[in-house]
Amino acid sequence: MIMRRLAQQLKQSIFGRWPSPARKFPQPGTFLDANSKLEEETLKGYLPHHFYPVNIGDMFRSRYQVVGKLGYGSHSTVWLSRDLQQHAYVTLKMYDHESSHARTEKEVYKHIESLKSSHTGFKLVRRAIDDFEIRSPDNAYSYQCLVHPPLGMSLCELRHRAKGKMLPEDLLKPTLIHILLALDFLHTEAGVVHTDIQENNVMLGVEDESILVDFEEAEMSNPSPRKAVDGRVIYASRNLGIPKMHGRPILSDFGEARFSLTLGKRWEDVQPLVYRAPEVILRIPWDEKIDIWNLATLTWNLFEQGSLFKARDSNGKVSDSHHLARMIAIMGPPPKEMLQGSEYAAKFFDSDGNWRSAAEIPCTSLEKLERNLQGTQQSSFLCFMRKMLQWQPENRASAKELLADPWLRSI
Repeated sequence: MIMRRLAQQLKQSIFGRWPSPARKFPQPGTFLDANSKLEEETLKGYLPHHFYPVNIGDMFRSRYQVVGKLGYGSHSTVWLSRDLQQHAYVTLKMYDHESSHARTEKEVYKHIESLKSSHTGFKLVRRAIDDFEIRSPDNAYSYQCLVHPPLGMSLCELRHRAKGKMLPEDLLKPTLIHILLALDFLHTEAGVVHTDIQENNVMLGVEDESILVDFEEAEMSNPSPRKAVDGRVIYASRNLGIPKMHGRPILSDFGEARFSLTLGKRWEDVQPLVYRAPEVILRIPWDEKIDIWNLATLTWNLFEQGSLFKARDSNGKVSDSHHLARMIAIMGPPPKEMLQGSEYAAKFFDSDGNWRSAAEIPCTSLEKLERNLQGTQQSSFLCFMRKMLQWQPENRASAKELLADPWLRSI
């Protein structure tokens, strides 16, 4: 008996702490109407087999135990879990069946991690600490899962909690500095174009782990509402609490990212609808400068009420014509040489570069649209915006140049 105990102590001293025990989660509480769509079921084109049937309490790889559902997206469900071996919380991002986004994101994370960069922005980009593949219970489908350190609320959640649902200037500036540091690293060292910089894809680090503990204990004492359909359980997501201290903004979600060296001269349709850069709309080959345009439109969303550009007509139909008309109102007409490189441009402009579309060019400007600042502060802010809002990508400031902007640095 004594020898066995000594052997166990020796083994523990060599290999570290014993794994945490798995927890037994309580029987489910509220079951919702099985006929009402819930969370991922509301996605366009949803099919049950697209998503792996994760259950709270499930164990993956004999180490990750799911403690609750954090959310869902077009291509994944996201779960807070405990790494029983490392005695730490992690996030499991369970991708849909044979997801191209999963393959892209996994490839990008592995590339970024391999750089071992000392760049400040390296630490402001989300990382994957593990990944694995799992088969469906009937072995018919495979799903990729990425394991991440947990993050807190998104900029979207933070903005909605702010007065007037807008970030104040003194919070906006450091947020932008963090994003720009991440972009400078991606563009100059990693050779990665994010293409999808929106407020849901920038999340705050977790400095106060009590919100993770509280999340787990809330699931134990008050199980999440759920519904059961054909043996599959769909859970309602649970929000993390408000921490005592927010962490730094972290640029996340690389499922739409591209490597700069593979872009070449081809064009791809990328970016969220209202965030699309002119070259994306005009179907011209693009580079990392679409991220800079993207940041400008995100900045406006965070600081002003509403989006800078409207990508739909009066009937709510997607309209490149109305999108371009608004760009002309804000930036003036595009350079003729830019239009000459786009066959698609002939739908909106004549051979001399004159606007010929039926969509009316609105009578507006950045000065008329900006309502939060006055005088020199407004002029400085709009100068910062105009460094990014340029028709031609080469005329947009780089992330490094924007980091030196006087308005941004006047914290």
